[in-house]
Amino acid sequence: MTVFLIIVVIALLGITFWQMSKILKLSQSSNTDNSQIANDKDNKTQAYLMLGFVIFLYVFMFYNFWNYSKFYLPEAASAHGDDYDTLMFISIGLIMVVQLITQFLLYFFAYKYKGEKGKKALFYADNDKLEFIWTIIPVIVLAGLIIYGLFTWSDIMNVEEDNDAMVVEIYAYQFGWKVRYSGEDNTLGKANVRFIEGVNTLGVDKSDSYAKDDKIASELHLPVDKQVLFKFRSQDVLHSAYFPFFRAQMNVVPGMITQFSFTPTITSEEMRNSDYMVEKVQEINEIRKERSKELVAQGDLALEPYDFEYYLLCNKICGVSHYNMQMKIVVESEEDFNKWMEEQEAFGTTMAKQEEKK
Repeated sequence: MTVFLIIVVIALLGITFWQMSKILKLSQSSNTDNSQIANDKDNKTQAYLMLGFVIFLYVFMFYNFWNYSKFYLPEAASAHGDDYDTLMFISIGLIMVVQLITQFLLYFFAYKYKGEKGKKALFYADNDKLEFIWTIIPVIVLAGLIIYGLFTWSDIMNVEEDNDAMVVEIYAYQFGWKVRYSGEDNTLGKANVRFIEGVNTLGVDKSDSYAKDDKIASELHLPVDKQVLFKFRSQDVLHSAYFPFFRAQMNVVPGMITQFSFTPTITSEEMRNSDYMVEKVQEINEIRKERSKELVAQGDLALEPYDFEYYLLCNKICGVSHYNMQMKIVVESEEDFNKWMEEQEAFGTTMAKQEEKK
């Protein structure tokens, strides 16, 4: 009922303003120009409005860049991340320069060449020189950006398994992740969703000798400064493995294996203690603290304090719980990583235990 009354009030206000505009129009002097054709005064007014708008646009833009600079990306935590960020900032810089020039010319020309009696516009059908200039410059700039990006792309994508890179499988399913390490032989055993049965939740081929030393975990641990070759596999629908701090993302496609690699360069502990992250965590916890007061007043539980961790996220809308599809990533020293790996049970051991229970 309240919504209906609000709608009625808004409608009545609209009718009132409409009727007032009609009264105002009737009260105008008979000398007022009511024609639909713009005169010099109209053109001059519109020209000044154009200048005013472009000034407002620039002020608003620079204000946002200055005021919201804290939302820039944090430091990249992978070896290729600096190249990735450099390419992004070069692209933003070029866009900004082009935008500043083109927007200024657009609105300045609207002011400079406003309609005036007796003034005729210069018209010509084409200009080969101008067309060459505004075609060749974007071609050169875009070619440079693409070539620069291809070098970084090649570093991430073109990794051979016989290199020193550690091979790790990321397995996606609605709505979670599993990780499978290739073990001491650094070779993943074969797998297929048709083999999923009992504790074999990833469908690893039990008959493959390479699979016996594979290790499956629910948390992704990575040694710092060690190249990792990731292989991605999906159990059900299309997912997207997104590593925001490592500047990496790859679609996880059912029925096929996709891959990329990166080298983590900053441990979880180092990133957690960085000036940027300390300030960020403090700000988040202040917000959570205020929110907790409201929740407690309503009889709910208070929010737990936030502590930074790397996470693997799904960047494809894959179903109702997509928002919560994430896996913790721990980047640590090689010594700590090896210690953690020793605690994980090999796939062969897990399957042997299952056979004993039968």
